[in-house]
Amino acid sequence: MTTEVLRYTAFSHDPDGGNPAGVVLDAAGLDESAMLEIAAGLGYSETAFLTAPPEGFGGPEGEGRAFTVRYFSPKAEVPFCGHATVATAVALAERIGPGEILLATRAGTVPVSVTSEGGQLRATLTSVEPHTEEIGAADLAEALAALDWPEADLDPAFPPAIAYAGARHLVLGARTRARLADLAYDFARLEALMRRLDLTTVQLVHRAGPAEFHVRDPFPVGGVVEDPATGAAAAAFGAYARERGLVPADAVLTLHQGADMGRPGVLTVELRAGDPRVRVGGEGVRIP
Repeated sequence: MTTEVLRYTAFSHDPDGGNPAGVVLDAAGLDESAMLEIAAGLGYSETAFLTAPPEGFGGPEGEGRAFTVRYFSPKAEVPFCGHATVATAVALAERIGPGEILLATRAGTVPVSVTSEGGQLRATLTSVEPHTEEIGAADLAEALAALDWPEADLDPAFPPAIAYAGARHLVLGARTRARLADLAYDFARLEALMRRLDLTTVQLVHRAGPAEFHVRDPFPVGGVVEDPATGAAAAAFGAYARERGLVPADAVLTLHQGADMGRPGVLTVELRAGDPRVRVGGEGVRIP
């Protein structure tokens, strides 16, 4: 292990696609201010920092494959980050081999399974137990004003709501793909609303097919305009879509994200009947 800051992209096999993340595999000598400084200097939407797990965490079978992880954006610590989890799991698998990894996060315990398919590593995380809640009319109106979206541009099949699967995200459905592609928002205004509602991103969604979606995630609270591929939001959206009856209880969803930014990525969201947790998977690769 090393304190070197590694760079990986998640949800793509192409270093120029997906969402880049910083990974520090041994952060034992770093305090919070140092972690934040590294994350800010790197400039990615998140950087993951690994330290030893809590005593007894993972049990004997988890020895050498269990870790504590903290996630920092350029502006603040976040409780959970999906793409940095995938990036971290791929980085670990390159060193300790594919298999099961157990992460202690601020949001709870997150298992990650890493497989190798044709020489390409793929990581699938299992979220903490999700839930959704309604958003007030005044807060929704403020979000739409900050996005400069007329209410008529919302897809009525997607009732606006806040969804959680480790972090909180406001889910809004776009009636058309063109509406989703045209993203130009008031950074400071949306950031203020998101801080008040404790939101990590706004999950903007357009349905392309029964199990296929295009998504975008403004992330002003993290100090970046947009996140290229957002695993935590994908998990939250999976829970939201199942709870609203938009998809079956057993389903595999494909989310396309990042194409509008020139960093296309693909996130796979798996829902299992009888298990409230959501699985989010994708490929990952080191950035040279």
